[in-house]
Amino acid sequence: MEKFNVGIIGLGCRGSWAVKDILTEREDVNVTFVCDEYEDRTEESKAVVEKKQGHTPHTSLDWHDVVNSPDVDVVVNCTAWEGHVPISTAAMEAGKPVAMEVGGAYQLDECYRLVDTYKKTGIHCMMLENCCFNREELMVLNMVQQGLFGKIVACSGGYQHDLREEITFGRENRHYRLRNYKARNTDNYPTHELGPIAKVLDLGHGNRMKYLVSMATGSWGLNDYARRNEKADPELRDYKFHQGDIVKTLIMCEGGETVTLTLDTTLPRSYSRGFTVRGTRGAYFEDGDGVFLDGVNNEWDKSFYNNKQQFFEKYDHPLWQKGGALDFRGGHGGMDWLVYDEFFRYVRTGNTPWIDTYDTASWMSITPLAAKSIENGSAPVEIPDMREI
Repeated sequence: MEKFNVGIIGLGCRGSWAVKDILTEREDVNVTFVCDEYEDRTEESKAVVEKKQGHTPHTSLDWHDVVNSPDVDVVVNCTAWEGHVPISTAAMEAGKPVAMEVGGAYQLDECYRLVDTYKKTGIHCMMLENCCFNREELMVLNMVQQGLFGKIVACSGGYQHDLREEITFGRENRHYRLRNYKARNTDNYPTHELGPIAKVLDLGHGNRMKYLVSMATGSWGLNDYARRNEKADPELRDYKFHQGDIVKTLIMCEGGETVTLTLDTTLPRSYSRGFTVRGTRGAYFEDGDGVFLDGVNNEWDKSFYNNKQQFFEKYDHPLWQKGGALDFRGGHGGMDWLVYDEFFRYVRTGNTPWIDTYDTASWMSITPLAAKSIENGSAPVEIPDMREI
């Protein structure tokens, strides 16, 4: 089996998990370089590679060393959001395919830069949007493509995750979210459901996003949390965070469909991505764990709730039919394994990845565009077609 020499940059939670649970588990990967700005993280991942793959990878605190190394064929970029575009484009320019962790762009120009670099090099930067490979999202996509939901009219979803502890203790944990929530007000993490929704609506592949409006609440959740937690940095009790507690973004598509995204990370709640697909003949509701089909359910039908298992039996996506989560290593129920599987399929074959550079840039663009809309009183903001720039 062909093996790829992989260098990974960024060894926080996502990067260290990737080393331990994905990269060192794959038969087609040699981890030859591990890099982080913090030496202890680099040493920890080096020890994992030594134990699991039997060799010692190169280490560095400078990402340039990874990108320029002759011992690296492929770059995995799991850095803080600020490092996504500069590191990824440098790797592409060095002739190395890039798998890049999720997060929105800071400026629209970064999205253009990704696309321009792909056009110049012919090398893709694939966003590691693992939710595109989740079992429920893929089953719904399979059902949509078979016409069971009729014409799709509207979709919604978001990143709805109580991150108050992670953000408030960002200084202690060396986590980048704290500085972002201090300085920015936008949907900073739009892709977890925009990615699967884009597949359902063929966004970037015959359909496209035209414009958006975005609105943010005030910011109270982090201050309240810090005041009630005696271990929290006292500065945060009255710090004027820019990031609103809940951000809603409404996107109009060229085909007439709408997409609603929600960022909800600084208030108490249970985890949900709220994935919802509404069509003329049926719907899927993540928060009800159910599929609703014309002629099968009615509005008073309580059996609709938690009925997804019976649809898995018939409409499970082929990626899961081959064996399901038990065949997959890695986290998040198997979808982490599948997203890397797709990336290395691209590296191996050269065929366009399922999430290509245009998709990556388009989904990332929502963050600076939502910020612009919020700054201008929720004014509509045009979404550029990344395939036409």
